[in-house]
Amino acid sequence: ISWVGKRAIIQFSGHWYIGALGARVICDNIPGLVNKQRQLCQRHPDLMQSIGEGAKEWIRECQHQFRHHRWNCSTLERDHTVFGRVMLRSSREAAFVYAISSAGVVYAITRACSQGELKICGCDTHRRGRASDEEGDFDWGGCSDNINYGIKFAKAFVDARARMVKDARALMNLHNNRCGRMAVKRFMKTECKCHGVSGSCALRTCWLAMSDFLQTGDYLRKKYNTAVEVTMNQDGSGFMVADRDYKKTTKNDLVYIENSPDYCLMDRSAGSLGTAGRVCNKSSRGMDGCEVMCCGRGYDTTRVKRVSKCECKFKWCCAVECRDCEETVDVHTCKPHKKPDWLDLT
Repeated sequence: ISWVGKRAIIQFSGHWYIGALGARVICDNIPGLVNKQRQLCQRHPDLMQSIGEGAKEWIRECQHQFRHHRWNCSTLERDHTVFGRVMLRSSREAAFVYAISSAGVVYAITRACSQGELKICGCDTHRRGRASDEEGDFDWGGCSDNINYGIKFAKAFVDARARMVKDARALMNLHNNRCGRMAVKRFMKTECKCHGVSGSCALRTCWLAMSDFLQTGDYLRKKYNTAVEVTMNQDGSGFMVADRDYKKTTKNDLVYIENSPDYCLMDRSAGSLGTAGRVCNKSSRGMDGCEVMCCGRGYDTTRVKRVSKCECKFKWCCAVECRDCEETVDVHTCKPHKKPDWLDLT
């Protein structure tokens, strides 16, 4: 988020924090803000609260998307950069985090505008009059999500840091930030309400609404899989694809500059927490499988008892009664890295 401290930004989700301290005091004490971001914070402290909600949402979504992978979007405690040193490397993972954090800001600001939580914006008033779709004519009405304002503010706030320098990493960040913003707009949908006799849709009022953030996460996750390696061009004004045989445009692709570590071992300098102790799926051949997740180190198996609801019955009226059933299951976790024997002799 360029890079607002995790705990500091999430504190904005409490109204008491905004009310108890002046905007200048709050904004001056958020680590990681550059001057332009600090100015925007002081001018719009209520928007910062929305950004705090957005931060929690995109971190959740990032961890959901990578829950079965060696790098699982883990946040590092006591590290104000949220994702620690993984962001110092210009990798696919950094590309994804910049994109989804930018998307999260757009989503949170747009939602807050529509819900009347911000003084500076409201519903999108540009959609008025009649229009049509495959189901026929309708009237624009209701409260269309103000996606354009969300994109405008997110661009000003999130891009502020990258615009201070002109190097390959800054260009990479700006590109991926834009991909994230556009991903939210890509999934805008038309929602309608019928006003006809007996609920028929002879008359319809429609508005534009954002889709669930999960759709944006799924889309960016696919873009992570197909991210394109780039290098800076000679005049420093942009970048070019590293693979000269690649002929497509990179406008809507995530881009990266450096290859990722394998994330098998703990390496704080690379932002890798390793996979020791991670739960794996013994029967899977995918990324969550023990062979891949544990990087060939093997796994330990622990037998545990789990209690779950079972034999549920509907009871008139109106309750569902279940029994607590206990089952014994095997949980597989990756073995730690074994140091070479010669290290113990030195």
